[in-house]
Amino acid sequence: MSFVKKRLRPRLLGVYALAAVALWLSRPTPASIAAGALPVAFGEALRLWATGHLHKNDSLTITGPYAYLRHPLYFGTLLIGLGFLIMAWSPVALALATLFGSVYFGYYMPYKDRIESARLESLYGDAYRRYAAAVPRLIPRLHAYAPLAAEQARETSWRGTRFSDNNETGTAVVVAVGVLCMVARWSLS
Repeated sequence: MSFVKKRLRPRLLGVYALAAVALWLSRPTPASIAAGALPVAFGEALRLWATGHLHKNDSLTITGPYAYLRHPLYFGTLLIGLGFLIMAWSPVALALATLFGSVYFGYYMPYKDRIESARLESLYGDAYRRYAAAVPRLIPRLHAYAPLAAEQARETSWRGTRFSDNNETGTAVVVAVGVLCMVARWSLS
């Protein structure tokens, strides 16, 4: 039931409506689907990796992809969006992506980063400040972040329970359905 509640929030209904319009107006080809599948797969793999490490409010997550960038879930989502844009292969999809990107980078991402950073700083203090100063938001660093010995996470390995606790199964299903819709759109055109 949490899958349905999370995926049908009012704020997401507009996103789904835009996606439906973009799908309807898209002109996918076998080549665009194949080319777009690569960033979609990388983005979803990054999200799977990240959610298996994400401790949410239990401890500061600095392992897995979080050792390379602070927002691997957002970065994974951007890769998935880029992949669908490539699959759609249409000027309308490009226009919608430009609009979405403007809102995302101009408002949503700075807003979420401010709120999330303030929350994490209030919970973890200096440990978060050191982490935030060393690890970029969206562009991965080349070497893993090395925390102080006292800041080492007690659990550093990927866990399927965290993956499911963080509701990533629903995102994976939505992404898979999106790819299938693109393939269906191509086969019906």
